[in-house]
Amino acid sequence: MTRTTPNATAETIRYGLAPTSLGIMLVAASTRGIAAILIGDDSATLGRELRRSLPDTALVEDSGAVAEAIGTITAWLTAPCRPLDLPLDLRGSDQELAVWQALRAIPAGETRSYGALARTLAVPATAQEVGAACAANRIAVAIPCHRVIKADGGISGYRWGVQRKRRLLALEAAA
Repeated sequence: MTRTTPNATAETIRYGLAPTSLGIMLVAASTRGIAAILIGDDSATLGRELRRSLPDTALVEDSGAVAEAIGTITAWLTAPCRPLDLPLDLRGSDQELAVWQALRAIPAGETRSYGALARTLAVPATAQEVGAACAANRIAVAIPCHRVIKADGGISGYRWGVQRKRRLLALEAAA
């Protein structure tokens, strides 16, 4: 077990790692819900990313604590036709939270442009600000920022790699 404790009163976040069809997945949870789903190629890099994104927490590697969530997410990756229904611990600005909520309303297999999504928000936002909120999203697939594309229909940046974004969109289109 790995433990990083910034201070004695820090909130504890438990996490685990698992192989998936998209690469290694790190799932982290607080008492409120899933705080991170990170995808990459290297466990150590994912651990560093988790520490950077949740700096004032005590991180404890505990695969058992997140095993059910890992199972739910990996099952969803094989049949992504329904929303990924997990309790989430969302941490962000009001604008980021509004974007992430709007992302969760996009049905699997559908996409929206950054600008179109911006126009649906209850808070003012530009297409660029929607893109920034997508880049700040630390909860892959449960907050489906992979469903946001360029206005011309092209695939643009994705925090976990454009190839993974293409694969997720293809999985959802086939489901």
